[in-house]
Amino acid sequence: MTIKKVRILAMLGIMYLALPFLVQAQTNSAFDRGSYINKTDTLAYRILFPKKFDPSKKYPLIMVLHGAGERGNDNEAQLKYGPKLFLNDTIRQNYPAIVVFPQCPNNSFWANVKIEQNAAGKFIFNFQEGGEPTTAMHALLGLVDQMLDKPFVNKKQVYIGGLSMGGMGTFEILRRKPNTFAAAFAICGGDNTNNVTKYAKKVPLWIFHGQKDSVVPFDHSQVVVDALKAAGADPKFTIYPNDDHNSWDDAFAEPQLIPWLFAHSK
Repeated sequence: MTIKKVRILAMLGIMYLALPFLVQAQTNSAFDRGSYINKTDTLAYRILFPKKFDPSKKYPLIMVLHGAGERGNDNEAQLKYGPKLFLNDTIRQNYPAIVVFPQCPNNSFWANVKIEQNAAGKFIFNFQEGGEPTTAMHALLGLVDQMLDKPFVNKKQVYIGGLSMGGMGTFEILRRKPNTFAAAFAICGGDNTNNVTKYAKKVPLWIFHGQKDSVVPFDHSQVVVDALKAAGADPKFTIYPNDDHNSWDDAFAEPQLIPWLFAHSK
């Protein structure tokens, strides 16, 4: 084999390895960049508008909260999980909506939870009851209010959901704004069960968790579901028996997730 052929094969190999990243970058480019800034609050976000967006019309709003691994200030990492669903041509055609992915800064957390590690290296989550919002949650609350002020947002169809830390943040924002959201979903999250009564009967919920989750124990969703039912709610609860922490892969692949969200309005 000649040196020229070796170089060509090497270049093709590099292109093959880079292809997934190029596709991801192209996918992410569909989301416009934005920043919420108000006094000391700053929160970067990416936003996807419907195809053939008409500012004279009103559209549903979907907020998606990422996990702890996607925190930062690049306004990019938060698009690692979820965008594929919202960019699906059938979804965009049948369920036109404004989709927002805010990014939590590295030094904050969506929810009020104290996290420790035991001797075995497992995370211990102590969800707080009440308390002041974290820096990220305070900014998120402001961003939601800002989006609700837009004339093209349908205030009767505002939805929120998230994965892992974002699932925890979903529960938290529901208790802080129980009258805002028409429906919500939480993937491998958790909450203090004493907070549940604040949103139990006000926001329909679809909760997902992998039964083999080695990061956020499955029990954290189970106790929330039990508390919701005890408070008179009827949440949807989907358990993936063989899933570890990445249950969001299966949750975002649920064909009824978006139709279920859109079936609810305030």
